Amino acid sequence: MVDFQCKNRYSYEDLLHIMALLRSPGGCPWDREQTHTSLRRNFLEESCEVVEAIDRGDLDGLCEELGDALLQVVFHAQLETEQGGFTMGDVVDRVCKKLVYRHPHVFGSEHVENSTQELDRWEALKRAEKGQQSAADAVDAVAKTLPALWRAEKIQSKAAKAGFDWPSGDGAMQKLEEEIGELRQALSDSSAAPDAPHGVKEEAGDALFIAAKIAADHGIDPEEALHAACDKFARRFRFVESTSTAPLDELSPADKLALWKQAKQSES
Repeated sequence: MVDFQCKNRYSYEDLLHIMALLRSPGGCPWDREQTHTSLRRNFLEESCEVVEAIDRGDLDGLCEELGDALLQVVFHAQLETEQGGFTMGDVVDRVCKKLVYRHPHVFGSEHVENSTQELDRWEALKRAEKGQQSAADAVDAVAKTLPALWRAEKIQSKAAKAGFDWPSGDGAMQKLEEEIGELRQALSDSSAAPDAPHGVKEEAGDALFIAAKIAADHGIDPEEALHAACDKFARRFRFVESTSTAPLDELSPADKLALWKQAKQSES
Protein backbone atom coordinates (compact mmCIF):
# COMPACT_ATOMS: atom_id res chain seq x y z
CA MET A 1 0.00 0.00 0.00
CA VAL A 2 1.48 3.32 -1.06
CA ASP A 3 1.10 6.56 0.89
CA PHE A 4 -1.56 8.49 -1.02
CA GLN A 5 -4.25 11.01 -0.13
CA CYS A 6 -7.51 10.64 -2.10
CA LYS A 7 -9.16 13.88 -3.27
CA ASN A 8 -12.48 15.07 -4.64
CA ARG A 9 -10.69 16.64 -7.62
CA TYR A 10 -7.22 15.91 -8.94
CA SER A 11 -4.75 18.09 -10.85
CA TYR A 12 -2.18 17.52 -13.62
CA GLU A 13 0.51 17.24 -10.95
CA ASP A 14 -1.57 14.56 -9.20
CA LEU A 15 -1.62 12.55 -12.43
CA LEU A 16 2.17 12.59 -12.61
CA HIS A 17 2.36 11.57 -8.94
CA ILE A 18 -0.15 8.72 -9.36
CA MET A 19 1.75 7.39 -12.36
CA ALA A 20 5.01 7.43 -10.42
CA LEU A 21 3.33 5.58 -7.53
CA LEU A 22 1.90 2.92 -9.85
CA ARG A 23 5.41 2.29 -11.15
CA SER A 24 6.98 2.29 -7.68
CA PRO A 25 7.99 -0.91 -5.78
CA GLY A 26 4.71 -0.82 -3.85
CA GLY A 27 2.64 -0.02 -6.89
CA CYS A 28 0.84 -2.08 -9.54
CA PRO A 29 2.62 -5.23 -10.88
CA TRP A 30 1.15 -4.74 -14.39
CA ASP A 31 2.21 -1.10 -14.61
CA ARG A 32 5.71 -2.00 -13.42
CA GLU A 33 6.07 -4.59 -16.21
CA GLN A 34 5.29 -2.22 -19.08
CA THR A 35 7.75 -0.87 -21.67
CA HIS A 36 7.48 1.58 -24.58
CA THR A 37 6.96 -1.40 -26.89
CA SER A 38 4.32 -3.14 -24.78
CA LEU A 39 2.33 0.11 -24.56
CA ARG A 40 2.48 0.79 -28.31
CA ARG A 41 -0.91 -0.76 -29.13
CA ASN A 42 -2.55 0.89 -26.14
CA PHE A 43 -1.55 4.31 -27.49
CA LEU A 44 -3.04 3.53 -30.89
CA GLU A 45 -6.28 2.20 -29.38
CA GLU A 46 -6.74 5.20 -27.08
CA SER A 47 -6.17 7.58 -29.99
CA CYS A 48 -8.83 5.77 -32.01
CA GLU A 49 -11.28 6.00 -29.10
CA VAL A 50 -10.71 9.77 -28.94
CA VAL A 51 -11.59 10.03 -32.63
CA GLU A 52 -14.67 7.84 -32.15
CA ALA A 53 -15.94 10.10 -29.37
CA ILE A 54 -15.46 13.10 -31.69
CA ASP A 55 -17.37 11.35 -34.47
CA ARG A 56 -20.24 10.58 -32.09
CA GLY A 57 -20.35 14.17 -30.84
CA ASP A 58 -19.98 12.72 -27.34
CA LEU A 59 -18.34 15.48 -25.30
CA ASP A 60 -18.44 13.58 -22.02
CA GLY A 61 -16.88 10.59 -23.75
CA LEU A 62 -14.31 12.87 -25.39
CA CYS A 63 -13.28 14.21 -21.98
CA GLU A 64 -12.76 10.66 -20.72
CA GLU A 65 -10.91 9.45 -23.82
CA LEU A 66 -8.61 12.47 -23.87
CA GLY A 67 -7.70 11.56 -20.30
CA ASP A 68 -6.89 8.01 -21.37
CA ALA A 69 -4.72 9.34 -24.21
CA LEU A 70 -2.96 11.74 -21.81
CA LEU A 71 -2.31 8.81 -19.49
CA GLN A 72 -0.39 7.08 -22.29
CA VAL A 73 1.79 10.17 -22.74
CA VAL A 74 2.45 10.38 -19.00
CA PHE A 75 3.17 6.63 -18.85
CA HIS A 76 5.87 6.83 -21.54
CA ALA A 77 7.40 9.90 -19.90
CA GLN A 78 7.49 8.13 -16.53
CA LEU A 79 9.36 5.18 -18.06
CA GLU A 80 12.04 7.56 -19.32
CA THR A 81 12.15 9.50 -16.05
CA GLU A 82 13.02 6.29 -14.24
CA GLN A 83 15.79 5.54 -16.75
CA GLY A 84 17.29 9.01 -16.49
CA GLY A 85 16.06 9.96 -19.97
CA PHE A 86 13.54 12.71 -20.48
CA THR A 87 10.78 13.80 -18.10
CA MET A 88 7.20 14.94 -18.62
CA GLY A 89 8.53 18.44 -18.09
CA ASP A 90 10.87 17.91 -21.05
CA VAL A 91 7.93 16.74 -23.18
CA VAL A 92 5.92 19.86 -22.31
CA ASP A 93 8.94 22.14 -22.80
CA ARG A 94 9.68 20.71 -26.25
CA VAL A 95 6.13 21.05 -27.56
CA CYS A 96 5.89 24.62 -26.22
CA LYS A 97 9.13 25.56 -27.97
CA LYS A 98 7.86 23.93 -31.18
CA LEU A 99 4.61 25.90 -31.05
CA VAL A 100 6.44 29.19 -30.53
CA TYR A 101 8.97 28.43 -33.30
CA ARG A 102 6.34 27.40 -35.84
CA HIS A 103 4.09 30.41 -35.18
CA PRO A 104 6.36 33.38 -35.90
CA HIS A 105 3.29 35.33 -37.07
CA VAL A 106 1.91 35.04 -33.52
CA PHE A 107 5.04 35.09 -31.33
CA GLY A 108 7.31 37.02 -33.70
CA SER A 109 7.21 39.76 -36.32
CA GLU A 110 6.17 37.75 -39.38
CA HIS A 111 2.81 38.32 -41.07
CA VAL A 112 0.54 35.92 -42.95
CA GLU A 113 -2.62 36.76 -44.86
CA ASN A 114 -4.59 33.56 -44.31
CA SER A 115 -4.49 29.98 -43.05
CA THR A 116 -3.13 28.71 -46.38
CA GLN A 117 -0.05 30.91 -46.07
CA GLU A 118 0.26 29.88 -42.44
CA LEU A 119 0.23 26.16 -43.31
CA ASP A 120 2.84 26.71 -46.04
CA ARG A 121 5.04 28.55 -43.55
CA TRP A 122 4.47 25.79 -40.96
CA GLU A 123 5.65 23.16 -43.44
CA ALA A 124 8.73 25.19 -44.36
CA LEU A 125 9.66 25.68 -40.70
CA LYS A 126 9.02 22.00 -39.98
CA ARG A 127 11.34 20.94 -42.79
CA ALA A 128 14.05 23.31 -41.58
CA GLU A 129 13.62 22.14 -37.99
CA LYS A 130 13.95 18.47 -38.97
CA GLY A 131 16.83 19.07 -41.36
CA GLN A 132 14.89 17.98 -44.44
CA GLN A 133 16.91 19.14 -47.45
CA SER A 134 14.58 17.95 -50.20
CA ALA A 135 11.00 17.04 -51.01
CA ALA A 136 12.10 13.39 -50.98
CA ASP A 137 13.23 13.84 -47.36
CA ALA A 138 9.76 15.17 -46.51
CA VAL A 139 8.11 12.20 -48.25
CA ASP A 140 10.36 9.74 -46.41
CA ALA A 141 9.46 11.43 -43.10
CA VAL A 142 5.75 10.56 -43.42
CA ALA A 143 5.09 8.04 -40.64
CA LYS A 144 4.92 4.45 -41.88
CA THR A 145 2.53 3.60 -39.05
CA LEU A 146 -0.22 5.86 -40.40
CA PRO A 147 -3.29 4.14 -41.85
CA ALA A 148 -2.22 3.34 -45.41
CA LEU A 149 -4.73 5.64 -47.13
CA TRP A 150 -3.69 8.58 -44.94
CA ARG A 151 -0.05 7.81 -45.63
CA ALA A 152 -0.77 7.73 -49.37
CA GLU A 153 -2.59 11.07 -49.13
CA LYS A 154 0.25 12.77 -47.21
CA ILE A 155 2.98 11.40 -49.49
CA GLN A 156 1.16 12.57 -52.60
CA SER A 157 0.41 15.96 -51.05
CA LYS A 158 4.11 16.56 -50.31
CA ALA A 159 5.08 15.46 -53.81
CA ALA A 160 2.44 17.79 -55.32
CA LYS A 161 3.77 20.75 -53.32
CA ALA A 162 7.16 20.08 -54.91
CA GLY A 163 5.54 20.29 -58.36
CA PHE A 164 5.26 16.54 -58.98
CA ASP A 165 1.61 16.20 -59.94
CA TRP A 166 -0.70 15.77 -62.92
CA PRO A 167 -1.62 19.07 -64.62
CA SER A 168 -5.32 18.14 -64.44
CA GLY A 169 -7.64 15.81 -62.56
CA ASP A 170 -8.00 13.67 -65.66
CA GLY A 171 -4.39 12.54 -65.29
CA ALA A 172 -5.04 10.79 -61.99
CA MET A 173 -8.20 9.20 -63.35
CA GLN A 174 -6.37 7.90 -66.41
CA LYS A 175 -3.67 6.51 -64.13
CA LEU A 176 -6.31 4.70 -62.07
CA GLU A 177 -7.73 3.12 -65.22
CA GLU A 178 -4.20 2.07 -66.20
CA GLU A 179 -3.61 0.51 -62.78
CA ILE A 180 -6.93 -1.36 -62.92
CA GLY A 181 -5.89 -2.76 -66.28
CA GLU A 182 -2.61 -3.96 -64.78
CA LEU A 183 -4.53 -5.48 -61.88
CA ARG A 184 -6.75 -7.36 -64.33
CA GLN A 185 -3.65 -8.65 -66.09
CA ALA A 186 -2.13 -9.80 -62.80
CA LEU A 187 -5.37 -11.59 -61.88
CA SER A 188 -5.43 -13.36 -65.23
CA ASP A 189 -1.95 -14.82 -64.71
CA SER A 190 -2.75 -17.90 -62.64
CA SER A 191 0.87 -19.06 -62.70
CA ALA A 192 2.22 -16.02 -60.82
CA ALA A 193 2.25 -15.76 -57.03
CA PRO A 194 0.08 -12.92 -55.67
CA ASP A 195 3.10 -11.26 -54.07
CA ALA A 196 5.38 -11.65 -57.11
CA PRO A 197 6.66 -8.51 -58.88
CA HIS A 198 3.71 -6.95 -60.74
CA GLY A 199 1.46 -9.47 -59.04
CA VAL A 200 -1.96 -8.90 -57.50
CA LYS A 201 -0.55 -7.44 -54.27
CA GLU A 202 1.53 -4.80 -56.04
CA GLU A 203 -1.11 -3.86 -58.61
CA ALA A 204 -3.92 -3.70 -56.05
CA GLY A 205 -1.73 -1.42 -53.94
CA ASP A 206 -1.05 0.83 -56.93
CA ALA A 207 -4.78 1.11 -57.64
CA LEU A 208 -5.54 1.99 -54.00
CA PHE A 209 -2.72 4.55 -53.99
CA ILE A 210 -4.16 6.40 -56.98
CA ALA A 211 -7.73 6.12 -55.65
CA ALA A 212 -6.54 7.87 -52.49
CA LYS A 213 -5.04 10.62 -54.66
CA ILE A 214 -8.30 11.17 -56.55
CA ALA A 215 -10.27 11.40 -53.30
CA ALA A 216 -7.84 13.88 -51.75
CA ASP A 217 -7.80 16.04 -54.88
CA HIS A 218 -11.55 16.52 -54.43
CA GLY A 219 -11.31 17.40 -50.74
CA ILE A 220 -12.34 13.91 -49.60
CA ASP A 221 -10.49 12.15 -46.79
CA PRO A 222 -9.75 8.74 -48.39
CA GLU A 223 -9.84 7.01 -45.01
CA GLU A 224 -13.29 8.44 -44.27
CA ALA A 225 -14.45 7.49 -47.78
CA LEU A 226 -13.42 3.87 -47.26
CA HIS A 227 -15.03 3.76 -43.81
CA ALA A 228 -18.25 5.06 -45.38
CA ALA A 229 -18.03 2.33 -48.02
CA CYS A 230 -17.55 -0.28 -45.27
CA ASP A 231 -20.59 1.04 -43.40
CA LYS A 232 -22.66 0.99 -46.59
CA PHE A 233 -21.65 -2.59 -47.34
CA ALA A 234 -22.46 -3.67 -43.78
CA ARG A 235 -25.96 -2.12 -43.99
CA ARG A 236 -26.70 -3.73 -47.32
CA PHE A 237 -25.31 -7.10 -46.26
CA ARG A 238 -27.54 -7.07 -43.17
CA PHE A 239 -30.54 -6.36 -45.44
CA VAL A 240 -29.59 -9.21 -47.78
CA GLU A 241 -29.11 -11.69 -44.93
CA SER A 242 -32.31 -10.70 -43.11
CA THR A 243 -34.39 -10.70 -46.30
CA SER A 244 -33.14 -13.99 -47.73
CA THR A 245 -35.41 -17.01 -47.27
CA ALA A 246 -32.45 -19.38 -47.32
CA PRO A 247 -28.82 -19.39 -46.08
CA LEU A 248 -26.72 -17.19 -48.35
CA ASP A 249 -24.39 -20.02 -49.33
CA GLU A 250 -27.40 -21.88 -50.77
CA LEU A 251 -28.49 -19.01 -53.03
CA SER A 252 -27.54 -18.75 -56.68
CA PRO A 253 -25.41 -15.78 -57.81
CA ALA A 254 -28.49 -14.35 -59.53
CA ASP A 255 -30.56 -14.58 -56.34
CA LYS A 256 -27.85 -12.87 -54.30
CA LEU A 257 -27.52 -10.11 -56.89
CA ALA A 258 -31.29 -9.58 -56.84
CA LEU A 259 -31.25 -9.22 -53.04
CA TRP A 260 -28.33 -6.83 -53.27
CA LYS A 261 -30.26 -4.66 -55.71
CA GLN A 262 -33.19 -4.65 -53.30
CA ALA A 263 -30.84 -3.50 -50.55
CA LYS A 264 -29.66 -0.59 -52.70
CA GLN A 265 -33.22 0.36 -53.62
CA SER A 266 -34.27 0.28 -49.97
CA GLU A 267 -31.72 3.00 -49.19
CA SER A 268 -32.86 5.26 -52.01
